[in-house]
Amino acid sequence: METHPVPAAEIPADLEVIDDAHAARAILDPARADVLSALQQPGSATTVAASLGTSRQRANYHVRMLERCGLLRLVDERQRRGVRERMLLASARSYVLSPSLLGRRAVDPSRVDRLSARYAIAVAARVVRELSTLTRRADQAGQPLASLTIDTDIRFASAADRARFTADLADTVQRLAATYHDESGTDGRWHRLAVLAHPRPQEEEHSDDR
Repeated sequence: METHPVPAAEIPADLEVIDDAHAARAILDPARADVLSALQQPGSATTVAASLGTSRQRANYHVRMLERCGLLRLVDERQRRGVRERMLLASARSYVLSPSLLGRRAVDPSRVDRLSARYAIAVAARVVRELSTLTRRADQAGQPLASLTIDTDIRFASAADRARFTADLADTVQRLAATYHDESGTDGRWHRLAVLAHPRPQEEEHSDDR
């Protein structure tokens, strides 16, 4: 059977970070969140209404609001029974709210105790805020953004093993940083390196036991 690739315009992005207050309010509305879920594939207000069991007028209202906020994009227009049908698609499969939405009250790692678990949250929030901005700029320039992500699970047999691992990891990172850090290079660029570790949620622990 011959297959044809799905046009890129008809594929939502994997992830979108929302830093606009209007878009944030829209996506936090349960009815509009349902519309976004219904439009993971191209559809219209008519198909949304049928999918969600609501009126076309109500579906069209939510569709218009989401499109105005940039959470839906137009992928096609077609004539159907003498009426122009607008086909739309969700901008992404999933979304993250940027900490920048909180303005001056957004978390700043410099204001958090470095020895607390909340410091890890603050650093993670900074990663979301900065990396989303850099990614957007790279996309607009049509350039890839160099980044590195290491994500794994590890089960320590004891608190003592966890402490030894932490010491070994800190020594390794310090040694690598000392080896590669160079402030004299004319083509160099500063990078952030964050290493986080935290217990897995208990529900995930229980799922492994089944």
